[in-house]
Amino acid sequence: MSKISEDVEKFLSPIVSSLGYEIVDVEFAKKYNGDNLTIFIDKEGGIDINDCEKVHNAINDPLDELNPTNDKPYTLNVSSPGIDRPIVTDRDFKRNLGEMIEVKLFQMIQKKKTYIGTLTDFNENEIMLSYDGKEIKIDRKLISKATKYIDF
Repeated sequence: MSKISEDVEKFLSPIVSSLGYEIVDVEFAKKYNGDNLTIFIDKEGGIDINDCEKVHNAINDPLDELNPTNDKPYTLNVSSPGIDRPIVTDRDFKRNLGEMIEVKLFQMIQKKKTYIGTLTDFNENEIMLSYDGKEIKIDRKLISKATKYIDF
């Protein structure tokens, strides 16, 4: 996470939280139309366009006061993290306990780099998955990406 993203998240979290939302990620990146600051929000039950507009309106003026880019222009976006939101933090894992998730690894464990199973437990060092009638513990440092499993 960039310094700008970190500063913005720290600054905006109390504002967004007071509205009943959670900041799940802040991204500052160059896109086709210039620099973009995207605030990803979530709440119980999910996010719709009205939620994004409400948060955008609430954070626009405070962000101008913070001036995170030192007067360099940027486009402010507020968005849902989407259905394929990465599972990274303890809060993310807690939210997905008992759910089917897909875990991609940096290196093979038991000759596999991808596991799809039910998240049965986690702690700060590892997660536990139930898959194909088996259980596996996976070191969190070995996870390259974990997401909710979407079966089409």
